[in-house]
Amino acid sequence: MSGKPKLHYFNGRGRMEPIRWLLAAAGVEFEECFVETKDDLIKLQKDGSLLFQQLPMVEIDGMKLVQTRAILSYIAGKYNLYGKDLKERALIDMYAEAMMDLNELLMSYPFQPADKKEQHFANTVDKATNRYFPVFEKVLKDHGQDFLVGNQFSRADVQLLEILLMAEECKPDILAKFPLLQRFKGRISNVPAINKFLQPGSQRKPPQDEKDISKVLKIFY
Repeated sequence: MSGKPKLHYFNGRGRMEPIRWLLAAAGVEFEECFVETKDDLIKLQKDGSLLFQQLPMVEIDGMKLVQTRAILSYIAGKYNLYGKDLKERALIDMYAEAMMDLNELLMSYPFQPADKKEQHFANTVDKATNRYFPVFEKVLKDHGQDFLVGNQFSRADVQLLEILLMAEECKPDILAKFPLLQRFKGRISNVPAINKFLQPGSQRKPPQDEKDISKVLKIFY
C-alpha cells in the first residue's frame, strides 16, 4: 500500500490547491483521486469517508482528514513548516487566516454570475491592494528577513506566494506598488521544491475555465 498522501477532490484548484502547494513545498509526493461525478461524491459520503460530508479530504498517516485549515496545519506541523515555537505559530496562523480570506475572493471569482463579476473583481482588487498586500509589504519591511516569520521558510510563505500568483492572473500589474512583495515572489518561487511545482506538468492546477466550472457545479450542486 502506498505511503503517499491521497487527495480526494475534483480536478481543479478550489480548496485543495493550497494543500497541493504545501505538500509540494515540503517535497512530499502525493496521489490524487478525482471526484468526477455527483455519484463519486455520494459514495464518499455514504461510506463514511467525509466527516462533515464535505471535500477536500486527505488520507494521510492512517487518517481521513477534512477541513482545509486543519489539513494545512497538520501538514505544516509534520514537515517543519510551522515555525519554531508557539509565538511563531500564532503569527503563521494569523497571516494564513488573512490569506485564506483573500483566497476565497480570488477562488470564487470564476463562479460569479455574469452580472456580478465586475463588482466582485473590483471588490477583490480593492481588498487585495488596500487591506491585505499593504500588511504583508509592511511585515517584510519591518521584519527585514527573507521569510514572513522568524528567518525560516514556513506555511505562510507558501500560501502567500500562491495568493500573489493568483492575484496576478486576475490583474497582471496588481503588485506594482509593492516592491517587497515582488521580490518575495521571485525569492520564494526559486525555492527548489516550489520551482519544481511551478513547472509545466506538475500537479499544480491551472485557472478554471467555463467547462471546469460547469462540471464542479454539477458535482456539488
